[in-house]
Amino acid sequence: MNYKKLGNTSLDVSTICLGTMTWGEQNTQDEGFEQMSYALDHGVNFWDTAELYAIPPKKNTYGKTEEVIGNWFEKTKKRSEVILATKIAGPGLSWIRGGGNQYDEKNLNEAVNASLKRLKSDYIDLYQLHWPERKSNFFGKLGYQHKDDSDWNRFENILNSLDKIIKSGKIRYLGLSNETAWGLSKFLEISKLKNLPKIMSVQNPYSLLNRTYEVGLAEISIREESGLLAYSPLAFGYLTGKYRNGELPKNSRMKLFGSQFDRYKTKNGQLAIEKYYEIANKHRLDFAQMSLKFCEVQPFITSVIIGATTMDQLKTNIESVNIKISDEVIKEINEVQKIYPNPCP
Repeated sequence: MNYKKLGNTSLDVSTICLGTMTWGEQNTQDEGFEQMSYALDHGVNFWDTAELYAIPPKKNTYGKTEEVIGNWFEKTKKRSEVILATKIAGPGLSWIRGGGNQYDEKNLNEAVNASLKRLKSDYIDLYQLHWPERKSNFFGKLGYQHKDDSDWNRFENILNSLDKIIKSGKIRYLGLSNETAWGLSKFLEISKLKNLPKIMSVQNPYSLLNRTYEVGLAEISIREESGLLAYSPLAFGYLTGKYRNGELPKNSRMKLFGSQFDRYKTKNGQLAIEKYYEIANKHRLDFAQMSLKFCEVQPFITSVIIGATTMDQLKTNIESVNIKISDEVIKEINEVQKIYPNPCP
């Protein structure tokens, strides 16, 4: 396994991060247990979850994934071996604290305490804001339309509230998710000016089909030591090749929930996938491993978040750290990017 520092902390996190959002929906608790044990045994010490999970979000599965993780901690007594990240959900879901804005002091404390209870842990290593409260573009939305709107908790207020929770010992470090360059830069600016906790990471999408993070956020990540935790590096499975030719395998995410995740169904996206598949085939690389390794070697990335519903998928994904990706392969990948730039944002 390979490791990098989480931000400017002393924590060495594996460059493969175990994603967990299928546990409690597509995966049973026993399957989640098997994944956690295998991942930790193979050097994956960094796990990511959220109060919102399992996915797709539903009232009856809210918090289930954290419960699975907590039950594993209770059974194995291995909490200290894991660097654990979780998230507080943003506004919009009525079954989560009424659905309004979430990042005030009351809701942050309520969310942290509830996550700790489900996780059966005294602390969270990395606590992330799942998406912005303000009007902004995320989850693949394009065409930003500005609207002056003061109905959101200001950055300084959020950091002040989280600073108190850090000082209580319940969380160690802070991260963002689905955030913009402006949002990250403002959090970093205020943390410096006011001597408040620093943002150590940003969890945004990044893959062969969506390299928009490189445009502005990559520079901030490197200069400010707030690295990317790349989610959807396999584009919901499209970059494994299993959906080629329109096939939807039984029990796959797109077979079960495809209507809710349509960002990877674009015409140019499918054309790009075929080109990337050809590159992997030409160089005798597993397509999924090539896709993951391309993400891992980027200097602005701290860790690549994998998700698996089968043990075979998990083993393939973890093994990606051991493959070599040549300059020639990267050059060919970049040529495809020029033809089909970010077809699935």
